[in-house]
Amino acid sequence: MTRTLTDRPAHTQDRLRQDAARVLLTNWTGTATVPSHTLYPHQWSWDSAFIAIGLRHLSPRRAQRELESLLGAQWADGRIPHIVFNPGVPLDAYFPSPDFWRSSTAGRAAGAPSSTETSGIVQPPVHALAAALVHERDPETSRRRGFLSRIYPRLVAWHDYLLRDRDFTGHGLASVVHPWEPGMDNSPCWDGPLQRITPAPAASFRRVDLTHGDAADRPTDLDYGRYVRLAADYRDHGYRDARSPHAFAVEDPGFNALLIASEHALARIAQALGHDPRPHHDRAEALTDSLVRHLWQPHAGMFLCRDVRADAVIEDKSVTGLLPLVVPSLPQHIADTLLRTASGDHFGLGSTTVLTPSYDLLGSAFDPARYWRGPAWFNINWILERGLRLHGADSQADALRRAVLEAAGASHFAEYVDPYTGEGRGATSFSWTAAVTIDLLARSGEREESR
Repeated sequence: MTRTLTDRPAHTQDRLRQDAARVLLTNWTGTATVPSHTLYPHQWSWDSAFIAIGLRHLSPRRAQRELESLLGAQWADGRIPHIVFNPGVPLDAYFPSPDFWRSSTAGRAAGAPSSTETSGIVQPPVHALAAALVHERDPETSRRRGFLSRIYPRLVAWHDYLLRDRDFTGHGLASVVHPWEPGMDNSPCWDGPLQRITPAPAASFRRVDLTHGDAADRPTDLDYGRYVRLAADYRDHGYRDARSPHAFAVEDPGFNALLIASEHALARIAQALGHDPRPHHDRAEALTDSLVRHLWQPHAGMFLCRDVRADAVIEDKSVTGLLPLVVPSLPQHIADTLLRTASGDHFGLGSTTVLTPSYDLLGSAFDPARYWRGPAWFNINWILERGLRLHGADSQADALRRAVLEAAGASHFAEYVDPYTGEGRGATSFSWTAAVTIDLLARSGEREESR
């Protein structure tokens, strides 16, 4: 029998923790942590949230700074941009670069900061969950620094923005307006909606990502041209949601599930500050009701995305439809069905796959190597581990935790892995992979001590 990492001597786990900590130290810039110095040399929004979750076990103060630096670039309308650009990085090191987004000028009417360049789109709202976990790791340091009192209004404004400006259907759910916003950049779920988009001419942009990665692992030129067109159109309409045509608009279950989890976290933050947590609990419950009413699809055994422009369900099965397991008050029959779907033929959790894939194993568009069209991602499996445990599937959660740790170490903290073999793909020494490794190791130790 093969021994998993958590069955091995403590010094092996200590070595993994040290190696993961070294990744975060190496990727620290002095104000924030980059996902990867090569492929992603700036600060990314949901990356920083996961990074803070890992950093809280190494340095709660630095974990707080990670979130504070990101929130320092928040727009006046409440949005947290998906990239905060480091002015010391050359423009040609990443595309789309600051001179493409032009946030300080094109985004002025939407409240973009004048002194910091950012992108104009967003990423999944996991930040309040990260902030609550960071605070709870070291409440004394958090209170001494006024961490929660400073970021709570910003997190509230962030959620307000999503539910005020991005509820295009009146369903009470936030819509995403670009495939990069739900974080699963080129998921097959977006293929249908993207057919409506005329791609930007290939000569109008240069793909720096292909310099650092295998083209077979990355989005196609056609897809990338459509991403560029959508971003440019949004920019040219001043990043204003009400005045933009939004040729791409989707209600994504994973995005909204993380918003619900973070709204529950805001309730914990409010309580820690002596405020009434009930408004956050109430909003989380209303969101949960809307998520179930509009995106739960019994025939699929999971949540599915909805194409807002076509007013139609997107039938592709993506891991985003399993992420509502992270919602605390999900109806039990739905949670039970999600658990069966996750472990069934479409995702193979605990059976045919090493880690949960990003897309349906049986789908015609499945590709185990190409970015979000099949590979397994460590942050997504971290969310699923949390969701499994939340709904009483402790043995499955334990098995997934062991698999994540094993794959992270074996792949040298890869950006993502082949879901069948665990072979690393994309960048190595990837920050959120190292961060969730540290968190899972720490929480594993805490559970052992409580037995």
